[in-house]
Amino acid sequence: MSLQALIFDVDGTLADTERDGHRVAFNRAFAEIGLDWVWDEDLYAGLLQVTGGKERIRHYAQNHHQDLAASKSFAEMVPRLHALKTRHYTVLLESGAIPLRPGVERLLREAREHGLRLAIATTTTPGNVEALLSYTLGGEAMGWFEVIAAGDIVPKKKPAADIYHYVLAGMNISAGDCLAFEDSGPGLRSSLAAGLKTVITVNGYTRDQDFQGSTIVLDHMGEPDCPFSVLSPHTVNGHQYLDIKMLQELHSIS
Repeated sequence: MSLQALIFDVDGTLADTERDGHRVAFNRAFAEIGLDWVWDEDLYAGLLQVTGGKERIRHYAQNHHQDLAASKSFAEMVPRLHALKTRHYTVLLESGAIPLRPGVERLLREAREHGLRLAIATTTTPGNVEALLSYTLGGEAMGWFEVIAAGDIVPKKKPAADIYHYVLAGMNISAGDCLAFEDSGPGLRSSLAAGLKTVITVNGYTRDQDFQGSTIVLDHMGEPDCPFSVLSPHTVNGHQYLDIKMLQELHSIS
């Protein structure tokens, strides 16, 4: 099997969106509707174990504000609150507050030049994906990806494998012909369950998570002037940043 496609997670993988993006946007949305909730960095680190923004809101309310969670109005509040959060998140992106992580743009452009197919598999909303890609790569970037699987497009979110099965079916491609890119333990469990070899690039929230079964764990994708650090015991044959040659070598590991 040859490497034909790359499938990317978004939040934490393409950009450090969680701490200074989604978390801040959630807090602004809470304040806008009069909730006194404040998700600080430590609290949000725990909430990231719950995939999906609406699911995260429900989980927090059920554990910290049971009366509200049990109220008749709460079910209607959740999607409205999440929509407000998405609006605030888009404003943050527009301001340039959330850049892509090292190596992401370079690798995406190199992959396109080499004819590799691209896709996205994420629990974040389609609107968040479009905003991130448009404000960091330009309006044409959505067209770089053959399939963009996002949000509630599948019934079960990560760590279930549904989102990756959806992408593979949409591309009509075998898992063995792809590499996945994730940043978290739940994301890794999702990609592995779909049969995908997976490259992990950790961030401050996920560095200490369990990445057993991954192909390699890096601190980021790297640039020629900003080399990555290898966090798992795997030889990289002199590579200092992810490029197509290195990805082909990782894909060939049995």
